Amino acid sequence: MDTIIEKFKGRIPNKILKDFKKEATERKLNNKDVEKVLEHIKDEYEKAKINSGESIGVITAESFGEPGTQMTLNVFHFAGVAEVSVSTGLPRIIELFDARKTIKTPMMEIYLEEPYSKDAKKVRKLAAQIKEIKLSWLANDFVVNMANMQVEVSLNAQRLSDIGLNSAEVSKRLGEGLKTTVKLIRDKLILKSTAKENEMMELYKLKEKTKEVYISGVKKIKQVLPVKNKGEFVILTSGTNLKDVLQIKGVDTKRTVCNDLFEVHKILGIEAARQTVINESVKVIEDQGLDVDIRHVMFIADILTSTSRIKGITRSGITGEKASVLARASFETPLRHIIGATLLGEKDPLNSVIENVIINQPVPLGTGLPDLVVKMAKKE
Repeated sequence: MDTIIEKFKGRIPNKILKDFKKEATERKLNNKDVEKVLEHIKDEYEKAKINSGESIGVITAESFGEPGTQMTLNVFHFAGVAEVSVSTGLPRIIELFDARKTIKTPMMEIYLEEPYSKDAKKVRKLAAQIKEIKLSWLANDFVVNMANMQVEVSLNAQRLSDIGLNSAEVSKRLGEGLKTTVKLIRDKLILKSTAKENEMMELYKLKEKTKEVYISGVKKIKQVLPVKNKGEFVILTSGTNLKDVLQIKGVDTKRTVCNDLFEVHKILGIEAARQTVINESVKVIEDQGLDVDIRHVMFIADILTSTSRIKGITRSGITGEKASVLARASFETPLRHIIGATLLGEKDPLNSVIENVIINQPVPLGTGLPDLVVKMAKKE
């Protein structure tokens, strides 16, 4: 089999040959069948190639634009938990292609190593460690004591037990968070106001500030939801913090994913960000029941990440950096681009689609790409 596969190297991509070899071994194909299948793969690969001079940008735009009109504008909620939700459809596609730095529903899928991925108790315990815990979640109530000018916080013993902390540790972390002294009297935290003026107002401000103090867990992870997927437990989160989550014992660092492009780029690099664009786009397209060729998705992902930074298809991103003045002007704010180009004395090489359409001359693509030169026979 290896000798036959070797003959097709250079004619079929190595990735396809590698996948074929694995499949052929599993199905126990003989040499005759191997050659027959490889010939068929080669023919299909040749058919899938793009012709020289094909306007792939326009075709990609068409291929996304038409199905994009069928997309819905919804948000999907997991099992009725409002906090763990994810934007789908058109809003998510716009977020991805505009490369928005702040996304509506940041989330992570945290895959786990064994034994955590199989044991429901261990998963729940790990999920409790991951969720960001603020004092408001641990407290039964917050009381403003006017007589002593202090805020009293009574803690919930069951919730303390769930996250493996005691009152003394919470008191210490609260003191560090507020940079003040906290007294602990019979599972009740006492905070004195140090204000000399507007004491009442400052006391109420202290109460509200106390509620938001971070106690434990991973910051920015607002909600966690363990779910069973294909025989193993996965933790879905609302909010993202890839750097800290990857450092937790029991987390599978190779499969854990996050839907925030800029966070993936910062932690794992530009190639991981490119793959995230592809994965997230394909997920939206499949959820909507649409059919867009993967190569169009890959092309857009390449454009967004080709400069080793993430740039959206916006006037300040990719469109604003085109070499052609007319192409930039055709998108948004035309006067600004034309006046700017005039002052700088820019030249436009007119070698793309938009600028040639604007000045009404043949586009240098497809049949407009080759020049026809004819030698006329001399008449006697």
